[in-house]
Amino acid sequence: MLSTVLNKASRSGRARRAVEAVPITRKVVARFVAGAEQAAALEVARDAAAGGLATSLDILGEGVSDIAGARRTRDQYLALLDALASAGAGPATEVSVKLSALGQALPDRGHQVALDLAAEICAAATAAGTMVTLDMEDHTTVDSTLAIANELRREHPRTGTVLQSNLRRTAGDIADLAADPVRVRLVKGAYREPASVAYQRKVEVDEAYRADVARLMASRCYPMVATHDPAMIEVARRRAREEGRGASDWELQMLYGVRGDLQTALVAEGHQVRVYVPFGEEWYPYFMRRLAERPANVAFFLKALARAS
Repeated sequence: MLSTVLNKASRSGRARRAVEAVPITRKVVARFVAGAEQAAALEVARDAAAGGLATSLDILGEGVSDIAGARRTRDQYLALLDALASAGAGPATEVSVKLSALGQALPDRGHQVALDLAAEICAAATAAGTMVTLDMEDHTTVDSTLAIANELRREHPRTGTVLQSNLRRTAGDIADLAADPVRVRLVKGAYREPASVAYQRKVEVDEAYRADVARLMASRCYPMVATHDPAMIEVARRRAREEGRGASDWELQMLYGVRGDLQTALVAEGHQVRVYVPFGEEWYPYFMRRLAERPANVAFFLKALARAS
C-alpha cells in the first residue's frame, strides 16, 4: 500500500536525503508549509484572519534527541507567542505543539521535561490572549500526552488535546474527557499503527470517526472537527444541530494548502474554521505524512516533478 511506503519513508534518513535533493521539492512543499521563517507564518495568519479564518501555527520539528533541542523549541514558541501578543492576534491564532519536540521521549525524565517546557509555552499563550493545542503523535505517546494536557489545564484550562479515531482506545479517551469543557481536536490519524491498537481499513476508520464526532458533540467538550471530507463535515453539522450546538460551540479544522475553496465556503455559511499552518525548516516528516494521507497529494507532487523535468 502506497500510504504504508510513504509513512515508512517519513522516518527514513535515506529517503529524506533523496527527496530533499530534488530541486522541485521545496516548491511543492510550499503548498503545505507556510515557509521556513516565523514571519511567513504570521503573514499567512493575517491573511487568513482577513478572510474570516482562524489559524493554529505549528513550528515543525519532532523527536528531539537532547534537552538543548527541547529548550530551543521552547524558545521558538516563546518568540512566536511574543510576536502574536504584539500583533494583538488573540484566540483567532493559537499554537499547536508536539511534545516530542519538547523532549517527551528523552530517556531521562522526558515526561517531566516536556511538561515543564509546555507549561512555559502555555503561560506565554495565556499572556498573549490565546491558547495551545497539544498535537498527538504515535500510539506510544498517548498516555503521556493526555496526562500532560490534564496537568496543564489546571493552570491553563483552554489547553487543547488531539484524539485520533484510527486508535481503538479513542472512544474511551472521549468518555474520560466528556464531563469537562475540554478543547478536543478530532483527527483520523496520520501515523501507521499496528493492528493491535489501530483500525487498518479505511471503512473502519471512517466509521470510528463518525462515532467519535457524535460522542464529542454529545459531551461537554468543545469539538474541533478536523477533516476535509464533505461527508464527514455534514456528519458534524448534523450532529451539532441535533445536540443544539450553535456556531460558537464547535469548529471545523483543515490543513494549510488543502481545500481552500471549501474553507472559504464554510466561513461564508457561518461556520468557524481554523487552518493548521505549519512552518519551519523541519518539513520532511510532515510533508511525507500529508502525501500518505491523500492520493491526490501524491498526484500533485508527481505532476510538479513532471513539469520540472
